Amino acid sequence: MTCKDAIAILADYLESTLSPELIEKLEEHLSGCPACRAYLATYRKARAMAADASRIEMPEEMKTRLREFLLARLREER
Repeated sequence: MTCKDAIAILADYLESTLSPELIEKLEEHLSGCPACRAYLATYRKARAMAADASRIEMPEEMKTRLREFLLARLREER
């Protein structure tokens, strides 16, 4: 497995959707490739940060203003 191959399947690896054979090949590659291990660590951190960001509640005033804006845009298009 090449680094390019490994990087292409990291999302599936983290979602546990790879076959056992492919997991074994990827983990074998990762065990001998510090660059791909670093990439995986960075990828995991980015996913965690994105998940945390999506948990922030939008303030009620912003929801109201956004709703009003979108409704106005829909009326304009008709």
